[in-house]
Amino acid sequence: MQRLFDVVFSALALLLLSPLLIPLMILLRCTGEGEIFFVQQRVGLNGESFGLLKLATMLKNSPNIGTGTVTVKGDPRVLPVGRFLRKTKLNELPQLINILKGDMSIIGPRPQTRRCFDAFPSVVQAQIVKVRPGLSGIGSIVFRDEENLLHEHEQQERYYDVVIAPYKGALEEWYVANQGLRTYFSLIVLTVWVVLLPKSSIVWRVFGTLPSPPVELAEAFGI
Repeated sequence: MQRLFDVVFSALALLLLSPLLIPLMILLRCTGEGEIFFVQQRVGLNGESFGLLKLATMLKNSPNIGTGTVTVKGDPRVLPVGRFLRKTKLNELPQLINILKGDMSIIGPRPQTRRCFDAFPSVVQAQIVKVRPGLSGIGSIVFRDEENLLHEHEQQERYYDVVIAPYKGALEEWYVANQGLRTYFSLIVLTVWVVLLPKSSIVWRVFGTLPSPPVELAEAFGI
């Protein structure tokens, strides 16, 4: 049933959003490096890699510059138009094509680069690859302000590996254990909610069984 909803919702979304996507594609072609799409290999279902689609927001060689696949607040690799696209999450819209192709679901663990996937404990990795990765999900909602979290620390990659990745992995493991249509639709609604109200902590009230965050993150989450 979830796959059926994925196909219907993603097809409708592409149809309805095409008047927005076309002008954005033209804008990207005329600015920055002239690139429209950015394709990056991510870890998907059964651990197989797939090409994740995004609107181009960073320099083409960004994975080999600075913090690599970890993006931080004020990252100099982000193009001017890209800042707006990333803030509004519009750069993620091409992943609706990934959903139609069957690479992804609307809801699921956020697909990681191999470097970030390897930062998860092995037991978590084994659970995450059991389901299709998602355009949004519990990890995406809780860590929607990840770039700002990283910005506050000097050793950003180490902070990601030691603090963020273990808890993000625990959240994605929770999703695999609690997946179902109720969770699916609840997370779709919560995604829209936090886009409109980014400071909201409602996710902790909707899902009372979420794993508790470490002390380093609890204050940042406002809980």
